Amino acid sequence: MSSEFASSDLTAGQLNAIVKKLGGHDAAMRFLRGELTVSERTNLYRDTFGAIRFSVTSYGTTGEEWIRRLESMRYSVTEGSKRLLRSERFKPTCGKTTEIAVIKGRPFHDEERRVAKIHSEAYARKYSQPNAEIACLIREKFSDEDIASMGLTWIVVMHDPINKFSGEEHYLLGVSRYGEGRTLSEHHGNSDSWFCHEAGFAFVESTRAAS
Repeated sequence: MSSEFASSDLTAGQLNAIVKKLGGHDAAMRFLRGELTVSERTNLYRDTFGAIRFSVTSYGTTGEEWIRRLESMRYSVTEGSKRLLRSERFKPTCGKTTEIAVIKGRPFHDEERRVAKIHSEAYARKYSQPNAEIACLIREKFSDEDIASMGLTWIVVMHDPINKFSGEEHYLLGVSRYGEGRTLSEHHGNSDSWFCHEAGFAFVESTRAAS
């Protein structure tokens, strides 16, 4: 006679993984109340015309809220990233859908893979500078496996750099699957800062109000 429980063949570890995939305890409870739905995964990005393209939509999440949200989803938020998220220069938006284009670092010569050169290339493609919150939206949207499928280890969001300490050093938010992975990371953002070929650089292709 079969068990009345649909989960009878699942291990405790598998059940825990399902809750984590849903976004943690609160999200699982929202799912049970019918407030959250799950749909079949579709292709989250396109690799076309020399860039990786996808869209993200903001929903007014503050830096402090992003720290709690990502950590509740078992993402790693570095201490440097927390300083940037808590900066008064981190200004969230709400209801804005942004079409992102990620320029791959590999085609650049090593000495050219610097912030100033990357911005010049983006300007030539008519891309614009993103809001810093795009890094959080990218981290939430993509798994480390997704980032690996793009051929990348890091995605650096090329927003207006933010000081995390007093002084001249400026930083950019990004996502990383390097080391332990699942990380919201920070990266040097001065004009001569250099990146390796496994990095991608996120810019805005277009924006619109969310429907």
